[in-house]
Amino acid sequence: MGYPEANFEKAEVETPNRDQRGATRYTSLIRSAKLICGSGEFVCVIRDVSATGISLRTFHRLPSGDRMALELPNGDAFELQKVRSEGREGSFTFLTPVPVEKLIREAPDYPKRQLRLNIEMPIEVSCLTGRGQAITRNLSQQGACIDCDVPLAIAQTVKLTSGDLPEIRAKVRWRRAPEYGLVFDNTFSLSDFARMAASIQSPVLLSD
Repeated sequence: MGYPEANFEKAEVETPNRDQRGATRYTSLIRSAKLICGSGEFVCVIRDVSATGISLRTFHRLPSGDRMALELPNGDAFELQKVRSEGREGSFTFLTPVPVEKLIREAPDYPKRQLRLNIEMPIEVSCLTGRGQAITRNLSQQGACIDCDVPLAIAQTVKLTSGDLPEIRAKVRWRRAPEYGLVFDNTFSLSDFARMAASIQSPVLLSD
């Protein structure tokens, strides 16, 4: 089961007392984001955050490496330095202090965006008019953007097959041939989407 979206207006706040050092920390957060490193882009969940650091959890082992980036669904990105990691959890410091509001609240003037992972892989696209080859440009829980060598129509039903993916049925939402936007008939849970992304980019992360 994937994590639900949280209401960050109600996030718990811990303020350091006079004997403590550090920035105000917002705890009990559950917000999805992506962790970007040399081995790819991976789904993570923000657990708590302050202006100087953040704690993240993934759905598989954390990727290796000390320098990474965190990107929110709205495109805001932050450079991170790993401090500690154990299994699926890790603590990081920001290379530069960040305004915490960017991490705990969605921008009210913009619609909520899906979390997209920039993953390129070959797939086969089948439909009533034939079949062809395509390359994914990005993937989300609800859909994908592909480059396809056969023409597709708006609202056309297609089937996607690949050695790295389960069989997926989808409909064409938009087109700028040869680029097409697809929406899946059945969406992935956040955990299933995260593990699928890891299996494509770095299967070793799924090992115990």
